[in-house]
Amino acid sequence: MAINPYELFASSYSEGLQLDPDLTVSEWSDQNRILPSKGSAEPGLWRTSRTPYLKEILNCLSPKSPVERVIFMKASQLGGTEAGNCWITYIIGQAPAPILVVHPTVELAKRWSIQRLQPSIFESEVLREKVADPRSRDSGNTQLVKEFKGGILVTTGANSAVGLRSMPCKYLMMDEVDAYPVDADGEGDPVSLAIKRTSTFNKKKILMISTPTIKGMSRIEKEYYENSDARRFFVPCPHCNREQFLKWSNIRWDKDEDDNHLPETAYYECEACEKKIEEYHKGEMLSKGRWISTNPNTNGKHAGFHLSSLYSPPGWKTWSDCVTEFLESKDDKFMLKTWTNTTLGDTFEESGEGVEYEYIYARRGGYEIEPLPEPVCLITAGLDTQNDRIACEIVGWGIGEESWSLFYGELYGDPSGPDVWKKVDEVLQKQYVHPSGVKLNVVSAFIDSGGHHTDAVYRYTSERQINRIFACKGMSTPNKPITGKPTKIARSKTLLFPVGTDTAKEVIYSRLKIGEPSRGYCHFPLDYEKEYFLMLTAEKVQTKYIKGFPKREWVKTRRRNEALDCRVYALASLVSINPNLEVLTEKLASDPKPVKRTVNAQSKSGWVSSVNRSNLGYGKSIR
Repeated sequence: MAINPYELFASSYSEGLQLDPDLTVSEWSDQNRILPSKGSAEPGLWRTSRTPYLKEILNCLSPKSPVERVIFMKASQLGGTEAGNCWITYIIGQAPAPILVVHPTVELAKRWSIQRLQPSIFESEVLREKVADPRSRDSGNTQLVKEFKGGILVTTGANSAVGLRSMPCKYLMMDEVDAYPVDADGEGDPVSLAIKRTSTFNKKKILMISTPTIKGMSRIEKEYYENSDARRFFVPCPHCNREQFLKWSNIRWDKDEDDNHLPETAYYECEACEKKIEEYHKGEMLSKGRWISTNPNTNGKHAGFHLSSLYSPPGWKTWSDCVTEFLESKDDKFMLKTWTNTTLGDTFEESGEGVEYEYIYARRGGYEIEPLPEPVCLITAGLDTQNDRIACEIVGWGIGEESWSLFYGELYGDPSGPDVWKKVDEVLQKQYVHPSGVKLNVVSAFIDSGGHHTDAVYRYTSERQINRIFACKGMSTPNKPITGKPTKIARSKTLLFPVGTDTAKEVIYSRLKIGEPSRGYCHFPLDYEKEYFLMLTAEKVQTKYIKGFPKREWVKTRRRNEALDCRVYALASLVSINPNLEVLTEKLASDPKPVKRTVNAQSKSGWVSSVNRSNLGYGKSIR
């Protein structure tokens, strides 16, 4: 559908001559916004009183407010996304004008439209009158474009330069801006491109929402601290009435006599009277809270709001939940980063850009392969294709994704021919005996399909998908999940899994730095030689500036990095099946059948046990 910018401008100019609506966004939402029964934890009529901290944010988005730009840096489970939805539905119902909504990708934009926007319209009588049924012919209502009386809504992804310059808009909502790419199709910063769409309008409004990411790299952090009045939500102590904003440093919890943490005892200690503030006090505190600017020397047009999950309303995320998640995350850098971003709503400060191989090489040993180390309850594999060989690592996993490398080898041969794939079969079909007596197989394997042997990988995996042996493709994109929904390759009928290599490497490197066996710790056999660890630590993160914006990139410090790639794919393979490692461990322990520990005469670590090395044709395989 062609959009005439001149008609939009004329109609919007005409609308601008009209008086502003009397109702604020929060007032209108309390009367008209319906949370859909599908996808909402608390369906029904919207209640601003349920999340009192959102009232001022919503009202800053009202036409009568002088605020032009609203920045919301937030944690999860606070209703932030729904606040944006309240504003969009308010515009459609009360203050019609052209709207542009930007999500990190076009796919996410479609998902928001289908799962959030359309149900909100469908279940609201007021909005149904404004927006035509998408099932009707020529309704002007599609997944990405919705026409309504007096305006139009266009939804797009930050990865689409075409979508970002499609039309001028009076209202602009940008969701999860920290997940936006640095550059949109070579045309520049997507945030700047989107904001330019509002330049022709008076009384424009811009809403930026995001969970922050890495300190110094976060768009939302920069907007909040440098370009807004940086408001905090102050709540009164129920004992002394001292106003304060909630900080993690004031959360306390008890320990038992054995020094075990008791997160269920979590409470907040008042910074003034030092008395206990219990979870049940939170509802009343939130209702009496108010936003106070910590950077008042601004022009008043950019309002910034920051909230952590400590403010989550009663019945949602509790302080005990926050403590539990912290205790589970504190020893794993990547998990701690996620917790800091999603629970505290703060950026995470990276420390160190790489791992020194000597540190890991020095701590080898401490276990044998046959039988397996007792904590191992599941086995996956990662394989990296090269022109003349296939590198492979077999990894055993225990509770907390503590890992034991069980095998690393390089299977020499031309991947375009059948011989090397027979060797892959032998390695992946090997059974490992657990001390309980149970024989464990490789339950899932990811094979890199990049390079010059894509079709060969597709052929091999298409016949073995029933055994969860899949093709994968690495994608060096910041913040991309370790793996996601696979796509089906038509010509081979194989499934291809995406792998967020940047994220996986962050996880692996953070775990390599863990000093003592615990959740996430990586174990390696004594006979792994230096070359393996040189490859495992062959990359580091560098910050590069693209058109003035910082971008973190993983770069090689050494020529060979096959061991790191194999570990990435083995981890992604584990993530793809999402196992309950605690339950698997309990099952193995429920019916023990002790096995005498033996050491293979050929290899003490068990790199190759039941399979003869010479038959595998390792050539210059690393031992």
